[in-house]
Amino acid sequence: MADRDRVCKACDGTGLLADDENWQYTCTVCNGDGILESRENLDSNRIINVDETNRILD
Repeated sequence: MADRDRVCKACDGTGLLADDENWQYTCTVCNGDGILESRENLDSNRIINVDETNRILD
């Protein structure tokens, strides 16, 4: 089990997020790893593609 301080708090370490309709998609905070590395930039300003209902397109 990973160090609790490094576990992604957005997805709780699963690597997946779900919208209000339970569509699952890759966590955009940890990039699906479930663990935050110290080298990852949390202030990324990358544009995320979404559909007309604001679901993230992978």
